[in-house]
Amino acid sequence: MTTTDAATPGIRVIRVSAAVILDELGRLLLVRKAGTTAFMQPGGKPERGERPDETLSRELAEELGVRIDAATLRPLGVFEAAAANEPGFVVVADVFAADIGDQEPRPAAEIVELTWATHADASRLEIAPLAREHFLPA
Repeated sequence: MTTTDAATPGIRVIRVSAAVILDELGRLLLVRKAGTTAFMQPGGKPERGERPDETLSRELAEELGVRIDAATLRPLGVFEAAAANEPGFVVVADVFAADIGDQEPRPAAEIVELTWATHADASRLEIAPLAREHFLPA
């Protein structure tokens, strides 16, 4: 969902739900969408009437083939950062911790690549500001 922030005229906002998914080594799962260069957290924009946790559950299934019940997602808060692929926009994300268990994420839909990353990987990868500033493990 794209809106203009009424509190700050001229700021264009993209509202999304995003996941923090860590592997057994503590690395963060990041994805890259077709036609983009930056890796970001899995997730996406809500459909009309969806709660943020429902959005994320749907997006994880569509984009990675990972099935997670929305009720099992753990809310981490609302975070914002500059949009990686849309200049002049700010991303406002409802972020949830998601445990995927032994499910193996695989790129699907618009996702063309995925990687598991730590803060040390930021020097070799283009990483979206939301993930880089708030969620990359040390």
